[in-house]
Amino acid sequence: MDKKKYYVSLQSREISQIQYQNNNAFTIYATPTEIQMLRKVLDNVHTSEFDTFWRAHVPILPYHNDPSNDRYDESLSNALSIIYELGDEQARKFIEESGILGDRPIDINR
Repeated sequence: MDKKKYYVSLQSREISQIQYQNNNAFTIYATPTEIQMLRKVLDNVHTSEFDTFWRAHVPILPYHNDPSNDRYDESLSNALSIIYELGDEQARKFIEESGILGDRPIDINR
């Protein structure tokens, strides 16, 4: 199958073939199957984000001991891993330089 160009916004969890306003945080090239996989992962980000919203209303539950925050972090990392694999050079460079998926080069070279 031929890969098509898509624009991805993690903030709005949008995947689109049409660039509109600020939906182009990342540009990827993917097959329909790969887009379905990314859509499922972005749906998981949304679900786990919603769970963290409710947890935030329980002041006695610390962030570092909360499974919902761990699920959110994991689902966001999964989404970024897929974007890294399918992304254009600019998307990959941003993810590498930011250190989102691992150690940042700026921290290693000190």
